Amino acid sequence: MHEMGVAQQMINIALASIPADIVNLKVERLNLKVGKLAAVVEDSLRFCFEIIAKDSLLDGAELAIEHIPVKVRCKVCDAIWEADGPIFSCQKCKDGAVEIISGRELEIVSIELAE
Repeated sequence: MHEMGVAQQMINIALASIPADIVNLKVERLNLKVGKLAAVVEDSLRFCFEIIAKDSLLDGAELAIEHIPVKVRCKVCDAIWEADGPIFSCQKCKDGAVEIISGRELEIVSIELAE
């Protein structure tokens, strides 16, 4: 289950980005972008996050996940579309020169602190 490693890295990044001089800090929410192609099982990620965050500044923090769809662009005709299956050619001109422009994201967008 690679979600454990993902959760650990998210916590490491979040903790490293919080200034050390802030006292009595409590992280309320961690806002994420997760692309459909990131191969992350949301329930597993949440479970792993809860376990690893225990007894840290992120203990009890909510994971707010924005799901990013797979978007593809044709390099020939510049058509852009949202894909929901395998992509071998452009939906418009049928050329095979396509690139994935979104859907692989796995990033922390922001950290919200409790007041």
